[in-house]
Amino acid sequence: MRARLLSSLLRMRRPPLALGVVVGVVCVTAETLLALPLARMASTSPLGLVYLPGILLVSYFWGLPFGVVTALGSGLVYDLFLIPPTHRITLFTSWSWIALVVFLVVALLVSGAAALLRALLLEADERRCEADVSAGTARLLLRADHLCAVLPVVARRLARDLGLPSLAVKFGPVGDDRSHTTLPLSDEGTRFGSLVVPAGLPETTLRRLRERVVPSLEAALVAARHREAAACALAASRDELARVAEEQAALRRVATLVARGVRPTEIFGAVAREMGLIVNADHTAIERYEPDRTVVLMSSWSASDGGPPPPVGLRRRLHEEGLSALVLRTGQPEMIMVDETTAGELGRWARDEENGVAIGGPIVVEGRLWGVMITFFRGLERRPEGVEERMRDFTELVVTAISNALARDELAASRARVVAASDETRHRIERDLHDGAQQRLVSLGLQVRMAEAAVPPELPELRQQLSHTAEGLTLVLEDLRELSRGIHPAILSKGGLGPALKMLARRSAVPVDLRVRVAERLPERVEVAVYYIVSESLTNVAKHARASLVGVDVQATAEGATVVIRDDGAGGADPAKGSGLIGLSDRVQALDGTIEITSPIGHGTTLTAVIPIRDG
Repeated sequence: MRARLLSSLLRMRRPPLALGVVVGVVCVTAETLLALPLARMASTSPLGLVYLPGILLVSYFWGLPFGVVTALGSGLVYDLFLIPPTHRITLFTSWSWIALVVFLVVALLVSGAAALLRALLLEADERRCEADVSAGTARLLLRADHLCAVLPVVARRLARDLGLPSLAVKFGPVGDDRSHTTLPLSDEGTRFGSLVVPAGLPETTLRRLRERVVPSLEAALVAARHREAAACALAASRDELARVAEEQAALRRVATLVARGVRPTEIFGAVAREMGLIVNADHTAIERYEPDRTVVLMSSWSASDGGPPPPVGLRRRLHEEGLSALVLRTGQPEMIMVDETTAGELGRWARDEENGVAIGGPIVVEGRLWGVMITFFRGLERRPEGVEERMRDFTELVVTAISNALARDELAASRARVVAASDETRHRIERDLHDGAQQRLVSLGLQVRMAEAAVPPELPELRQQLSHTAEGLTLVLEDLRELSRGIHPAILSKGGLGPALKMLARRSAVPVDLRVRVAERLPERVEVAVYYIVSESLTNVAKHARASLVGVDVQATAEGATVVIRDDGAGGADPAKGSGLIGLSDRVQALDGTIEITSPIGHGTTLTAVIPIRDG
């Protein structure tokens, strides 16, 4: 408040000269009237001090020249009325002129001091105002999000605070214009902008702008430019960090699926979805290259519900002008414009929505171009920035997961083929034994019995030998049938799980509580797996568990078959130490199933196996 009041007093325009004359006359008259009574009581020499306030007032408000005139007038009145003899000029008639000269010197010094004080106060106030302007300008510049957008506001405030008709702050070169004066703005000798003011300003104003305003404005602009550059770099780093975090989160989700051992189709579907979300695509697809120049659709994803997705495994021939063929030729990310005539899913997407842009990135697995990742963006004008790089980075991250999934799938397929081949071999051996060796043994037994019946009564030893031979053949036949059942039970092929499991329960050395809830025949591979799980488990219980009862529960739904086997034995079964349990685990996992064994010591063993039912 005081600063604003002082500033308004200092900046007040100098009063008219006539008013100064009146003020001077009034001051001199009032001071003389005050000094006359004092002259009767004291010496007249110090009474000259009475005139100094008037001189100080006039000098302060009307300047040094008028202050000097007031000082001379005060000295004349002082000599005329206060220095004896009074009412006459004594300057050249007596020694009293010494006091008058002293008074004049002091009065002139006071007048000069008042004028100098006003000049100093004006300069100080100007500097304070300039500091306020610089501070306000710096606040505006440093708080602005976009420096160029705030320059017009800064220019208007500078013009208002400096009392200029107009002002502009511009970056870069400014053309010559006679109506304006350009003051350069530089940073360490390098010019980066200009302060443009109207032409014809007084030289003092221009000097003030160059010496006081421009340096502070340069410092504020440089700091603001550095802040804006730092903010841009920080925003870019923040965006890059968010992108990396997004990609890492997507990679973790894909890796979790791989670790859970889900099917490759699910993994490829997750990869297509994550890629679409990362690059904000409308559609994505993953295609695998085949040696016969065809591609197989591994998965696809759409941001919107545009009808049923294309079937996984769809095969099509490569078109030479298509995106997949282009990526195959170059081995690099490629982009094409998509319309209704484009081959494959790209053409369908264009027909369903509108023309767009498609970008394809190669998928390289173990140094071999395995397939292509395709992203589709609706609208020809929607050409995204940096998509190729993001696709390449994410594909490099997930290629290990894809490789692991493929290796896992190939291993599972190989194991399934081995199990299927083993089952087929067992079945063939059982059939060969049944149709070959068993039938010949039966025929041989009948022939021995017929020979026994034809032996004459007088040869009892021969009859007895033939009888023993026939009985031996019967025992060999029974052993062969038992061996045949262990290789592949014929009852399983003919009657299904129910009769086959009942046969196992009857033959078990440990009592079995059997519950079978299977409404219809299951695929042969599933029935064989369930049969061998129950058979191997009952064998292990009889050998190791010391159990009194075994519970076998088998049920089947449309999704899969579940086998739960419990015993009340000693427990402590370790799958890692038993080749039978390892074989069961391999057989179940070959069918994409799961097996879990819980066997706390002293509390029996529980085996749970789940086998999915799928066609093919």
